[in-house]
Amino acid sequence: MAGDTREITMRWRAGEGLVFDAGAPGRPSVLVDGDGTVSASPVEMLLVAAATCSASDVVLILQKQRVAPQALEVALRGTRRAQQPRRYTALHFAFTISGVGVDETKARRAIDLSLEKYCSVVASLAPDIHVTYDVALR
Repeated sequence: MAGDTREITMRWRAGEGLVFDAGAPGRPSVLVDGDGTVSASPVEMLLVAAATCSASDVVLILQKQRVAPQALEVALRGTRRAQQPRRYTALHFAFTISGVGVDETKARRAIDLSLEKYCSVVASLAPDIHVTYDVALR
């Protein structure tokens, strides 16, 4: 069975260190910096991808729960091992959610569903990564 295929293009900005333009065909590009001095580094972009993927799921799940989310913020801290490859060994999400009808039970249910079932970015990471979260309601 064929799966969904995605494609990006990465172009090096010669003369600018390890700075690259990256993006999907026909869409605006993003700046990625291999050194992390000018823009987000590749490993930081992985955190951005995981946070955005999960946040998108949470908004959609809350809406299906008849909650009207008004604001959602995710702070994501990743812990990397010291030796090469310096992959992530733990991720900790801190969700801050506000909205009409949102309560801790609904928020946690939405986050659990995202992190355990729906977020394809988190699911694509190594299965031994320890994933935790906190949630605050405003």
